[in-house]
Amino acid sequence: MPDRGGGPTGPRIRVGRPSRRVRTLLMTLGVLAVLGMAFTMFAGFWTDWLWYRSVHYSSVFTTTLWTKIGLFFVFGLLMALAVGFNIWLAHRLRPPLSAMSMEQQSLDRYRMGIAPYKRWLLLGITALVGLIAGASASGQWRTWLMWVNGVPFHQKDPQFHLDVSFYAFDLPWYRFLLGFGFAATILALIAAALTHYLYGGLRITSPGARATAAATGHLSVLLGVFVALKAVAYWLDRYGLAVKSSDFKATDNWTGLRYVDANAYLPAKTILFCIAVICALLFFATLWRRTWQLPVIGFGLMVLSAILIGGLYPAIVQKFQVQPNEQAKEAPYVQKNLKATREAYGIDGTKVSDYSGTSKTDDKATLRDDVDSTASIRILDPNIVSPTFQQLQQIRNYYAFPTNLDVDRYTKDGKVQDTVIGLRELNLNGIPKNNWINDHFRYTHGYGVVAAKGTAADPNGQPVFTESDLPSRGDLGTYEQQVYYGEKTTTYSIVGGPQKEIDYSDDSGEKTTSYKGKSGVNLANPINRAAYAVTFSEPQILYSGAIGEGSRILYNRTPKERVEAVAPWLTIDGDAYPAVVDGRIQWIVDAYTTTNGYPYASRTTLGDTTADSLTATNNSRAVVAQQNQVNYIRNSVKATVDAYTGQVKLYQWDTQDPVLKTWMKAFPGTVESKSAISKSLLAHLRYPQDLFKVQRELLTRYHVTNPTTFLTGSEVWQVPDDPTNKSGNAVPPYYLSMKMPDQASQAFSLTTTFTPNGRDNLSAFMSVDAQADSSDYGRIRILKLPTSTTVDGPKQVQSQFNSEQDIAESIKLLKGGDSDIEYGNLLTVPLDGGLLYVEPVYVRGGGLKYPLLRKVLVSYGDKTAFEDTLDQALNKVFGAESSTTPPPDKGTTTPPTSNNPTVQQALDDAQKAFDAGQTALKKGDWKSYGEAQKDLEDALKRAEEAQAKADKTAGGKNTASPSPSGSPSPSGSSGSG
Repeated sequence: MPDRGGGPTGPRIRVGRPSRRVRTLLMTLGVLAVLGMAFTMFAGFWTDWLWYRSVHYSSVFTTTLWTKIGLFFVFGLLMALAVGFNIWLAHRLRPPLSAMSMEQQSLDRYRMGIAPYKRWLLLGITALVGLIAGASASGQWRTWLMWVNGVPFHQKDPQFHLDVSFYAFDLPWYRFLLGFGFAATILALIAAALTHYLYGGLRITSPGARATAAATGHLSVLLGVFVALKAVAYWLDRYGLAVKSSDFKATDNWTGLRYVDANAYLPAKTILFCIAVICALLFFATLWRRTWQLPVIGFGLMVLSAILIGGLYPAIVQKFQVQPNEQAKEAPYVQKNLKATREAYGIDGTKVSDYSGTSKTDDKATLRDDVDSTASIRILDPNIVSPTFQQLQQIRNYYAFPTNLDVDRYTKDGKVQDTVIGLRELNLNGIPKNNWINDHFRYTHGYGVVAAKGTAADPNGQPVFTESDLPSRGDLGTYEQQVYYGEKTTTYSIVGGPQKEIDYSDDSGEKTTSYKGKSGVNLANPINRAAYAVTFSEPQILYSGAIGEGSRILYNRTPKERVEAVAPWLTIDGDAYPAVVDGRIQWIVDAYTTTNGYPYASRTTLGDTTADSLTATNNSRAVVAQQNQVNYIRNSVKATVDAYTGQVKLYQWDTQDPVLKTWMKAFPGTVESKSAISKSLLAHLRYPQDLFKVQRELLTRYHVTNPTTFLTGSEVWQVPDDPTNKSGNAVPPYYLSMKMPDQASQAFSLTTTFTPNGRDNLSAFMSVDAQADSSDYGRIRILKLPTSTTVDGPKQVQSQFNSEQDIAESIKLLKGGDSDIEYGNLLTVPLDGGLLYVEPVYVRGGGLKYPLLRKVLVSYGDKTAFEDTLDQALNKVFGAESSTTPPPDKGTTTPPTSNNPTVQQALDDAQKAFDAGQTALKKGDWKSYGEAQKDLEDALKRAEEAQAKADKTAGGKNTASPSPSGSPSPSGSSGSG
């Protein structure tokens, strides 16, 4: 046993091996640590498998997994063999040791040091490079699947006349193989050179030859392989010119060949390919010549050629041939880019019409009537009124509405009307007490739909609800109201077990429920519980008594998250929206197929082109994969997510899209046919906002079809900034039922405006038919205004609103006290050659926590109005009243009555509060108005409580119960305003 310590007379310390108990403890801890790491890895894999199986998309999981595993092992093994074989070969070709120089004597120590471990060192090096290469290759699973399953586009590029599928599906895979070949060759070359040096095959300072014949031949072959790969790269670069991006004239993301590419770079790449092939052969020839003289000369010539032919010659062509006559030289290539870009983004069918911008009719009464037939003007802004929904329809603090509501279409009395809709979703921040049981077992879901007419507000400025209260009731009929999956549901819930859930609360107290759906993963299995305890870092899942027979864990609960998980090859639209379809709440999610390999089509970055004033303030509206650069996009899939069961369904929407067909081959059975979409669902499908925003951004430049005009940039447009938002971001597109000049009737549309580049006047108005059940669905129309005269754009109209003295004074009055003004969507409607602008104005403050519609701004031509209702504003602008709209009542109200004296007293108090609020409103006394509104709510609540008590006593519901909308009913309508 070794001693350590002082000299012969000093103390001696005995150092021994650890005791058996310590060794056993350390070994046990080591084994436990390894098992813990293994189970953690297993837990992630197992929970993923369970989740995919629960949503019935296990084939997506297995296909993706086996593809990744296959790529990992194949390319990892290839890399390991390439490096390991060359190390072994270099060692085998080592020279016999002879009289050694100082250099070799120094290296001998290293040779002797690694001699006992050579085999293990070789295995370690090859395993390391194999793991790295395999991990990198497994990330190319999408590229592999697209190459293996690619279907033709049946469209050929104009330069090489190859099918577009070659660039979209084949070329990316070939580039990956080439990159892998370069990496393997370089690593093998470095490993072989180091081995030769270590064993004397290469010498730096030793006298005599610098390399043995064997080392020369070995390294020459590897260099020859490298140069041969460079030849392949030059050949592929020829085709890469068709998808190469560059900054050119009116676009920063020009894609495709230009004159210098076709006439200088293309022949240069061909010449360099030939030179590289010859150079590679010279390197291979060193196996017989045993000298590097010719290969080195050839390699030098190749480098010089790359500089002269590949760099200098194209610069000379550009300088002396293109620049003196650029328009004539570039026009044919610009024409190819224009055609390909318009096809790739689905804007090739855009109809561009000239539009005067000024009214053609002097008959004011006719114009006034034309407004009603031209558009159903939506004055309820879904991006403003969420706090109003929250205040009036939240009911309980643990419910919440999204920041931005949605616009949909619903039919009442045979008439389709634009509707603002939102779900009452779960808000964990509002529950009475946060703890693990409350957060994950008791408060698990939201409840019900709240909807309001988009074209109307009541006399108080509140939405006219068509579906409200808790449970929700109204025009939507009977449907499953529990919302277990929604945009605000970001945490997991455990349902269906011993612990009851809070369903909703009413005057009789809390109602409880237990989830009956088959969604989620069963936690009865202890292995599943342990896996989820690890995955969610929540040990209580393993041992909690609240989990038992029937318990299921729900997670990945936002609609976008679920669709992206089951279809990772899709790009998801930023705005999922709810709809009541066949008695169920369905989230509708638009999804896109994209590629970056469409020849000649200019690229765009999704995150930039889909950004606007709404995404700047609400990140949940941002498109998934924001930084993706694409040059082809299709809304090829419509997806639905059931708000109760979480069931995800994917429907093929674009039946001609080759990219979708490719993915459907890769993942068979995941996408249902278009014919499977029911008529009731079809009625709620709409044109997606993000696709529209991408298309409008492209159309700022690609609305022109003349290459000369494109080159001059004289007709470049821009999407104006939102004049009602201080963020400086683009105005969002708006959904609106309207008709364009060439349409016979109104259609649900998505609209936007354009202004000239750097100016604020209007250049054009764009709309697309957004109604999925319309034969014109997806038809883009642009009304192009003349350049000889100017028509006010959104910013100028907003400035005009703000600068008119009467309007400014009215706004100042509205802002009295601590009130604040919020401008709604500035809607633009083409009307008889002119442009009608409508903007609702909301007031928040004076005791109110939510915005109420107070005024409506209207502008047409040189006329502007700022009135209490839309009808009044339109009448003032046109100087005539509509013959199709009944005149509004002067504000008298007929309060509801009841035989119950307690209820009647409460209703009388409500009427008094309502009248007091109207009086305060006319005076602009917002503080008093807020107090009156509070009194009104209190009185109505007393009426409901008294009526409920009477109903319970009578054993039935009295038909004279107060209005569930929460306000006395006016005897006359205030019209659209």
